[in-house]
Amino acid sequence: MTGNLPSFTNILTALLIFGASYYAGIWLSRLLNRVLQRSNAEPGVSHLLAQILKWTIISLGFITALQRFFNVTAFLTGLGIIGFTIGFALQNIMQNFVSGVILLIQQPFKVGDDVKLSGHEGTVLKIGLRTTEIRIRNGLLVFLPNADVLAQPIINYTRSNGFRVDLPVSVPYEADTEKVRAVIFKEIKSIPGYVDNPEPRVLFHTFGQSSIDLSVQFWINYSATDPHIAKDAALVKIKHALEKSGVDVPYPVQVMKNPAKRKTK
Repeated sequence: MTGNLPSFTNILTALLIFGASYYAGIWLSRLLNRVLQRSNAEPGVSHLLAQILKWTIISLGFITALQRFFNVTAFLTGLGIIGFTIGFALQNIMQNFVSGVILLIQQPFKVGDDVKLSGHEGTVLKIGLRTTEIRIRNGLLVFLPNADVLAQPIINYTRSNGFRVDLPVSVPYEADTEKVRAVIFKEIKSIPGYVDNPEPRVLFHTFGQSSIDLSVQFWINYSATDPHIAKDAALVKIKHALEKSGVDVPYPVQVMKNPAKRKTK
């Protein structure tokens, strides 16, 4: 009986250590989650950090409990070798996981933002630990690996608010350039979502074959108006206004030369 007492004591102590760490991990993770929610942190970030804290405490408690029975150092060394082998085989998955953690912490975009990720433009639907889900312009769902998202430039249209619309316009050579500029400035101010800061610009830049080419640049509030709708409205308004003021939109002119007739002897 006396010889079995230390073994029983070790088992009881190990169970108490593991149980205490388990409930401590749950309690502390819930506490951290509440604190982050009060700080208006992103729900995904709060959940992730709370889960990491919980399982870290539980894992430390489990290792401490095992220490009551044998030397855990050699065991952990073996686990490290196995973990390295598995990690090497699953390096792409682990890379996406780590990238997902970085995205949730840094928050370059949030769910609902309009973004451009890895060459795809759309609205963010979900930020997972392995992939980011967006709905692109044509309505299709695209699942992007987080490693690819993090490795390439991220454009967040929603966070920037302002968006510059560029519209190419051509007018005939005989048109009064200052009159054209005044007409265009007047029309773009009535476009939905138009903002006057930064100021719009009408820049003449090229002498074409049958026209003088210019670029119309104006800014809109991205959250209020879709850039494609704003560009469509600008094109229609500018065309009608120029025609009403007597300035016709030129058409390309090509001069065809007849081949010279062969001289007969």
